[in-house]
Amino acid sequence: MKHTKLFFLAVFLLLFSCRAEKEIYLSTSFHEPANGGLRYIYSEDAIHWDSIPGTWLKPEVGAQKVLRDPSITHTPDGTYHLVWTSSWKGDYGFGYAHSKDLIHWSDEQLIPVMAKESETVNVWAPEIFYDDVKKKIVVVWASCVPHRFEKGIEDENNNHRLYYITTKDFKTISETKLFYDPGFSVIDATIVKRGKEDYVLVMKDNTRAMRNLKVAFAKSPTGPYTSASVPFSESFVEGPTVAKVDKDYYIYFDVYERKIFGAMKTRDFIHFQDKTDELKMPKGHKHGTIVKVPYSDVKSLLKYHK
Repeated sequence: MKHTKLFFLAVFLLLFSCRAEKEIYLSTSFHEPANGGLRYIYSEDAIHWDSIPGTWLKPEVGAQKVLRDPSITHTPDGTYHLVWTSSWKGDYGFGYAHSKDLIHWSDEQLIPVMAKESETVNVWAPEIFYDDVKKKIVVVWASCVPHRFEKGIEDENNNHRLYYITTKDFKTISETKLFYDPGFSVIDATIVKRGKEDYVLVMKDNTRAMRNLKVAFAKSPTGPYTSASVPFSESFVEGPTVAKVDKDYYIYFDVYERKIFGAMKTRDFIHFQDKTDELKMPKGHKHGTIVKVPYSDVKSLLKYHK
């Protein structure tokens, strides 16, 4: 009897694993001038991408009511959490909404993370990351607080540093803290977990002389991170996002002066291969965040406007 039970348990587990739903890559997106709303693109191989027609969340919060740099994560309870840049200047926070299906979104909120810093110039490019160790969401963004840091070669109103908060539900939010000061103006940060106590920060050096991408390493998603590396991308790029493809990582970025998308492949974040010529991106796509989602969620999006 014992062996029979074990046999049927093994068969059940095998059938369950065979029926596990396929996941594909989905990226948030927007089109300039960024007042149209949230868009999506999708891919099965992370190289050939296609658009999902329509806009899915029209920006309603912020001084200028735009939706730029949309960043998304999928938490274990099945909720999608989205954050975005809501204004170029004049906001003390970023936009936030949540959804169960990527179609129907909650009421939008402005999360006032820099409200205690009255001199704050901007809140740019919030990037959302789920910390599966502490079971918390981390949001990192770039802000300028004039005369707070050594000016270097940048104007005080362009001397960004990275800040962060943590939360479980966006109802209770931690105090805002400095996330990373590399000694230069830095924006567009994204966190990658490679393994236990093994995290990578991909960021943009926003100084006029550079405007390229660098990396740093830490044992925790909130740091402390090492000094920034040498650049691994060309100049005039922004908005990096990372997807794991088999054993490799692909770093995608908006090459805004050439109006194309670039991609670098790496396994160790030290050595990089340029894959830009292989990448196929829809026209008009601007930088967001790539996540893996159930194929059924993408099918629902594709069917929704038909």
